[in-house]
Amino acid sequence: MKILSIETSCDDTGIAVLDTKENKNSPEFSVLSNVIASQVEMGKKYGGVYPAMAKREHQKNLVPVFVTALKHAGLLKSLKNNLSKEKFEKLKEILEREPELYKKLILYLKKYTKPDIDLISVTNGPGLEPCLWVGINFAKALSFAWDIPVVPVNHIESHILVNTLENKNIKFPAIALVVSGGHTQLILVKKFGDYKILGETRDDAAGECFDKCAKILGLGYPGGPIIAKLAEKNRGRASIQLPRPMINTKDYDFSFSGLKTAVLYAWQKSNKKPDSNFFVSRRKSYKFKKLQKEFAAEIQQAVIDVLIKKTIKALKDFGAKSLILGGGVSANQELRKQFEKVMNDEAVRFLSRDKKRTINFLVPQANLSTDNGLMIAVAGYFKQKKTVVWSDIQANGNMRIGE
Repeated sequence: MKILSIETSCDDTGIAVLDTKENKNSPEFSVLSNVIASQVEMGKKYGGVYPAMAKREHQKNLVPVFVTALKHAGLLKSLKNNLSKEKFEKLKEILEREPELYKKLILYLKKYTKPDIDLISVTNGPGLEPCLWVGINFAKALSFAWDIPVVPVNHIESHILVNTLENKNIKFPAIALVVSGGHTQLILVKKFGDYKILGETRDDAAGECFDKCAKILGLGYPGGPIIAKLAEKNRGRASIQLPRPMINTKDYDFSFSGLKTAVLYAWQKSNKKPDSNFFVSRRKSYKFKKLQKEFAAEIQQAVIDVLIKKTIKALKDFGAKSLILGGGVSANQELRKQFEKVMNDEAVRFLSRDKKRTINFLVPQANLSTDNGLMIAVAGYFKQKKTVVWSDIQANGNMRIGE
């Protein structure tokens, strides 16, 4: 079975083609293509993601990304299409709110014929609703034009399921930590499809905190990769100590808004009454950059400390056999390294009490931690029996996993 997937939940336009085969124990996945058009450069220019602008970019990018994905998968067929006039009129109706996307899709449909696709999977939440709707309407149009079944999938669940690409036999129960710009959640995974949110951020998500802290430090967007890069260059201990919000509470919730506020006050104090040459003088410019590195390292470590402490607590409390990481922040190499180290240490302690218990640590490749079409295709495989009538798919920006 070949699955075409569409991801437009935020500012990345992702389309992938996944070939799946069944065997006795687990599915066999073959990645035929995974193409992403990023809006990072636009985000850098404007200092963040703006839904209306991101929506327009998705309209521009979807068909070119789609064509590239089909080409990479060897599924692009340059034959005259035989769609009826009535179908073209219906497509115009489906894409009435996506005029630029409609024009591009019609040009494609007049040149190419139906590819060898068995299922379409599309993100319908959570995310930015203007962005979600572009991908959904594109999926609706393709499903209608080619009479291909379509299944809506949950973006957060996709971050969890993408781990099955390289790990076929995940042991349950599992704890999933999904951490990104919009979400920070600890999820109990009893089995795939059976989830319970244990805890989540009460305010800012971890990725959002990185972005806001980077702005305070006078750095660019997105903040996470910049802070990680500066933290890596830092030498020695930081000259400041930031709080670890909610690290010792008995629940599984997070709060990173207070960390951002602490960074603001500490940064203002560190730069109190600079002389007129503070940003110009070589010597003081060096001091300023050194201070940025120290702050970056401490910010990153504060977030990592909280994430690890809460996650280990959930692993112990629920007797988990696997830890699954997902979401854009999980691409952070220092986070991965420290999680791996503490998991090795904690595993020894767990085993000392229960020799039959082992804990698997699962994290996708860094390029699959961030938003991408491939994770939506994998989720489509697991949700293949939950296809819906294309006209019934709705966007839900506040969708929650397990509900």
